[in-house]
Amino acid sequence: MEKTDDSINEIIQRAKEGNQIAFSNLVDTFWNDVYGFQVLRTKNENDAEDITIRTFSRAFDKIDTYDENYEFKTWLITISKNLHVDLLRKRKRSLMNEMESRGDEVKRVLDETPTVEDRLITEQNLANLLQDIKKLKPHYQEVINLRYFQEMSYADIAKELNEPVNNIKVKLLRAKKLLAEVIKKK
Repeated sequence: MEKTDDSINEIIQRAKEGNQIAFSNLVDTFWNDVYGFQVLRTKNENDAEDITIRTFSRAFDKIDTYDENYEFKTWLITISKNLHVDLLRKRKRSLMNEMESRGDEVKRVLDETPTVEDRLITEQNLANLLQDIKKLKPHYQEVINLRYFQEMSYADIAKELNEPVNNIKVKLLRAKKLLAEVIKKK
């Protein structure tokens, strides 16, 4: 049922006088306009509904400030648009505060990310380490390779080499000690 401008103005006047039924009529008349506007802006039905509810709440709190020279719908849409902008600002502030509180974590991640130079040094050190490992006996080279380069567990190494887990642990310990001696001699 379309309401004429005169009947809308009468309803607005009754709403200004505090008539609850007039408020309900205005909500019924303009809900779809405001909600549709917000769905297009927010692309989120929950946010659109929340802003629409707050729009009518604010409009009824400030209905005395409504100027009849303008369309009521335009006034509601303006309130709605301002509430949406406020929501965006609030979310942005909240996000910025969260980023500031987590700033140390972000900096730590950035600091821990290796640079090109770091990777080059690591590669050179790895090349030197591999040369040192090659100086060990083959069975020691093998356990170091399986444990540290292929990242196998003691149990997996034992299965691979068909030896008891304790033997693997002892071999690895000896291999590390011998490797340390080779590196110290340089």
